[in-house]
Amino acid sequence: MDNAVPLEAELKHKWLFNATWNDSFANPFVQPPWQVALWAVAYALIVVVSVVGNVVVMWIILAHKRMRTVTNYFLVNLAFAEASMSAFNTVVNFTYAIHNEWYYGLLYCKFHNFFPIAAVFASIYSMTAIALDRYMAIIHPLQPRLSATATKVVIGVIWLLAFLLAFPQGYYSVMEELPDRLVCLVAWPEHSTEVYGKTYHFCMTILIYFLPLLVIGCAYTVVSITLWASEIPGDSSDRYHEQVSAKRKVVKMMIIVVCTFAFCWLPYHIYFTLQYFNPEWYLQKFIQQVYLAIMWLAMSSTMYNPIIYCCLNDRFRVGFKHAFRWCPFVSAGEYEGLEMKSARYLQTQSSMYKVSRIETTHLERITHQVCTHPLLSPAWRHTDNSCHH
Repeated sequence: MDNAVPLEAELKHKWLFNATWNDSFANPFVQPPWQVALWAVAYALIVVVSVVGNVVVMWIILAHKRMRTVTNYFLVNLAFAEASMSAFNTVVNFTYAIHNEWYYGLLYCKFHNFFPIAAVFASIYSMTAIALDRYMAIIHPLQPRLSATATKVVIGVIWLLAFLLAFPQGYYSVMEELPDRLVCLVAWPEHSTEVYGKTYHFCMTILIYFLPLLVIGCAYTVVSITLWASEIPGDSSDRYHEQVSAKRKVVKMMIIVVCTFAFCWLPYHIYFTLQYFNPEWYLQKFIQQVYLAIMWLAMSSTMYNPIIYCCLNDRFRVGFKHAFRWCPFVSAGEYEGLEMKSARYLQTQSSMYKVSRIETTHLERITHQVCTHPLLSPAWRHTDNSCHH
């Protein structure tokens, strides 16, 4: 994964042709203020929605014991990675793409090129872990599930691999001083051939996009066939259908999450792959608008998941209502708060209420038949209290 702005493609191209210093590094990407303002609002929206939404997701899971499941622990990791990338990189990416000048120093230059790779790796492999956990739970229900400790170990391994894979790009990040500005870029060894940069880029594209999506796609295909196209013979109890329905909802929600991620990041990978085949495209003035749009779409993937959880999951919806209960148009009643603490308790209470209503109705019907029976003596009918309703 790269974080090159149009200027870096310009630099690479100009270095290859040994253009003169003054002509090479003039900034061709200058936008009118109204365009800058529109893009600023669009990128600010990502930061606010992503950070607030993902922090609420983490609170819902970590602050409520019943929400601490294996799947939800991975959702916490996913939310943390997305909120972090949105907070630390979105605004920086925007300002660098707008001005083509680096304001943040060498240390943050290295972090800027290092952390997004680690965060995206952690995000997609958290989704992969959820898909494999759903696969084991539904296809092999008798196999032991991951414990809370094992889940935390898996999350730690994911971040360790993420940091290791992101290290080279952070290590080779440098600041280049031009006559009128500073730029941040990745200076791979043997810059003229770009063999290291190309190898790293294609490896990262496979490892953080195509490979995990392939694994997730295979897992959810098998799970979907099992849940939607097959039934367990002889077992048609209400409890069974409730369990299948709950599993379908979780799988459907996660499929939407994965598809959203794939859709948002596909143009990004195409954009940075094409620069190795048609570098002259990246010298056109319109490429800055293309880059800003593609980067916005990729960064926006960090803000959709909380919205998806809220729309498709009852417990998350209750949690969001509780978190935003201070808003005048949001109401979190007593039932919602109780449901957040114990959904099973509410289901039990609801079932007991239904059974009680059925029993009461049945008893009233029997009493009515007895009291109106023609063979029942009038004296008994007047002495029995149940006939006086």
